[in-house]
Amino acid sequence: MKIHNKKKYLSFLKFKRDFQKYGLEKARSYELILHWLNNRLSRNQFLVLSGILVGCTAGLAGVILKTLVHYIHNFITNKVHFEYQILFYIVFPFLGIVLTTMIVLTLFKGQDRKGIGAILYEIAQNSSIVASVKMYSQVIQSAVTVGLGGSAGLESPIAVTGAAIGSNYAQTYRLSYKERTLLLAAGATAGIASAFNAPIAGIMFAFEILLTGVVFTDFIPLVVAAVCGSLLSRILLQEDVLFRFYTRDAFNYKNVPYYLILGIVTGLYARYFVIISQKVEHFIKGLQLSRMRKAMFGGAVLSLLCVLFPPLFGEGYETVKAFTNGNTHSIIENSFFRYFEIGEWTIIIFLVLVLLLKAFATSFTIFSGGNGGNFAPSLFAGGTLGYLFALVCQHIGFTDVPVTNLVLVGMAGAMSGVLYAPLTAIFLIAESSFGYDLFIPLMIVSVMSYLIAKWFSPISPELKSLADEGKILTNKHDKNLLFALRTEDFIDQYSQTINENASVTELFEMVKNGDKNIFAVVDDNKKLKGILTLDDIRPYLFNKEMDASQLVIQIMKTPPAILHRDNKPLDILQTFDDTGVWNLPVVSENNDFIGFISKSSILMSYRQLLKEYSD
Repeated sequence: MKIHNKKKYLSFLKFKRDFQKYGLEKARSYELILHWLNNRLSRNQFLVLSGILVGCTAGLAGVILKTLVHYIHNFITNKVHFEYQILFYIVFPFLGIVLTTMIVLTLFKGQDRKGIGAILYEIAQNSSIVASVKMYSQVIQSAVTVGLGGSAGLESPIAVTGAAIGSNYAQTYRLSYKERTLLLAAGATAGIASAFNAPIAGIMFAFEILLTGVVFTDFIPLVVAAVCGSLLSRILLQEDVLFRFYTRDAFNYKNVPYYLILGIVTGLYARYFVIISQKVEHFIKGLQLSRMRKAMFGGAVLSLLCVLFPPLFGEGYETVKAFTNGNTHSIIENSFFRYFEIGEWTIIIFLVLVLLLKAFATSFTIFSGGNGGNFAPSLFAGGTLGYLFALVCQHIGFTDVPVTNLVLVGMAGAMSGVLYAPLTAIFLIAESSFGYDLFIPLMIVSVMSYLIAKWFSPISPELKSLADEGKILTNKHDKNLLFALRTEDFIDQYSQTINENASVTELFEMVKNGDKNIFAVVDDNKKLKGILTLDDIRPYLFNKEMDASQLVIQIMKTPPAILHRDNKPLDILQTFDDTGVWNLPVVSENNDFIGFISKSSILMSYRQLLKEYSD
């Protein structure tokens, strides 16, 4: 214990020396206090304190963003008469995407990596180190995009902002990779909790999406961060800003068939949503236009959609609340459909078109230059789909259709299928509607939608390319560790080579003076021609009748396989297993010999990494 305290004291003295060396302008007074606490408190105590601080900061960032967007959106949609408001639907969504792109190009030097994939990439490839600029860049960009009508959600930017806050906090106090990852997740958790005032959903989000493939025994910092974020949201946000639903029907087991059908429908719609998203992304990337021109094109498409279908404007939560409150006619009062006789079929056709075009509106918002995520769009689409399904059932002749419940569970179903996060979706809607008695229908719809989505694609299409390249962690822990290894680190740069026209005598001298048991045979241009091992050479070493003038090219053999620098360690190990050898040559694209890779070196690094992750 005395030794442990002495280490802490020496660590603090080191910090004090650095503090005095670099001056007061390099540190803040509260950082001095936290550094002192870091040396005085146990690891678990400091992590809990860190969870509280990160949670409050990330939660406050979420509150600021939600409030800012609410006031911008409220001014555009409610303070202006319809005759003029249509001009806002034309101008503001266009301006939102264009201005966001201008901000990215001028203020942030074109760096616009965004979305949940960006966090997962930093966890897997950058030791959970997130650039400090993301602590505010996402807030600025998403506020402009969504506040001016972008058809996307604020939750992903809030999560990225919270993750950046947690990561930079951990970097400031020199915490380890696992602690840094934990606080990164805590920041994102607090952000989601503040966005929805749903702490359990925030925790589920961290475990289901962010910490996939990462093993943790410490989760208390996540809990306290979620509580802090949710409390700040509840205290500071106005009632009309909160994601809250107060009306619902009691659960009746006789309505289970409705939920079973809705689970299938939401699963199929979720697949439609992600396919459209991928196609729009591919289309925009294929345009031979500058980033600004792409933003102008995407903004024009979004403005046209918002003019025709105003519910596509912004996050769309007010539309979903209108469904649950029975205020159906308000959703089309600002559209051209108001000039038609509003009957049941008018509303049904309108909602069908809104559902089909929501995927396009969101995709053009995000991929043409705006900043936002799929949280809000999936919830909006699910709520709309649930309400549409209820209307169709009523029109067919069914009575006692649980309209409000179908809207709520529809949101969970679409979110589950789009984000591959059923638990997050279940607890989010349960907490937001105080509908814990709806757990059974929520589970039915969310799980069915998730299973349908998984049937089409085992990994979320949004993250599939990153997962296939090994750039993010998955639930396959062995692959995660192997993807963390770099092929370059295993190449023996001091491998011995011999010219193909050298004599066997020269080869014997190399064996005698060297320490390798495998040799690369190359030509005059260092191109790989073959390999030789000690087992290949041994018969000639003890053959007294051997012709000393015999050339290496006559006894060399072709390698069973050839590796390249861009091969992944996982693929290399598979090649070793297929060939049954322990050493293979690595060549460049031009067949220049680079070195050998040993299977033993990869396995030793894997075991060391496994030990570190298990501690």
